[in-house]
Amino acid sequence: MIVIPAIDIKNGKCVRLLQGRMDAETVFSDDPSAMGRRWENEGAQLIHIVDLDGAVGKRPVNLETIRRIIEQVNVPVQVGGGIRDLETIRMYMAQGVYRVVVGTEAIKNPELVKSACREFPDRIVVGIDAKGGKVAIEGWTQTTEVTAIELARQFENCGVAAINFTDIERDGMRTGPNLKETEKFARAISIPVVASGGVSSIEDIKNLLPLEDAGVVGVISGRALYDGSLDLKEAMAVFARA
Repeated sequence: MIVIPAIDIKNGKCVRLLQGRMDAETVFSDDPSAMGRRWENEGAQLIHIVDLDGAVGKRPVNLETIRRIIEQVNVPVQVGGGIRDLETIRMYMAQGVYRVVVGTEAIKNPELVKSACREFPDRIVVGIDAKGGKVAIEGWTQTTEVTAIELARQFENCGVAAINFTDIERDGMRTGPNLKETEKFARAISIPVVASGGVSSIEDIKNLLPLEDAGVVGVISGRALYDGSLDLKEAMAVFARA
């Protein structure tokens, strides 16, 4: 299991949102590239970048900022937010992105995910964001009637690298990850799962360890790393000792 630092970009700045609300942001840095270098220096094996404006605008918005991060770090990065077609996926791959995260289009156009997986096997991640077990889309502004598990099962055996499973109600709240729902989700599918939302301390990292047996391979953390309540090196050491 690995710890994946998140860099969420809004208006060219590194921010964190509360429960995905664009009007509830905290700016942590005016220089997202510097944050990328920081996480690389602290030993990150993968960095998770989200174009928040892109997620709402349905197209890449912070492309130049993302390019600078890619240019300045040597660890793999995965990018999500505003990815609605194969051309955008190809563009990001050509820029040097390791993996592309498809969120809203996974439910609106599952064939896009499958086509992308055929072209880029093991480099497509499906982002499933859930509220009360139901999938939320369009930058978390809409909740559907489709369950997270129902959606995930559509992508079994098509080459998806992983599924990022976010519990929106925990995201940015520092209340601890939803262990029960994450385990239930991971055990229901065979695709590797990356947990997200609510991590606030080293205890949360320790509590996630047993979920490795269920298929959870990593955890994305943002706010806790930025405000210092979680130390990246310490968290990675916990997983390394397991």
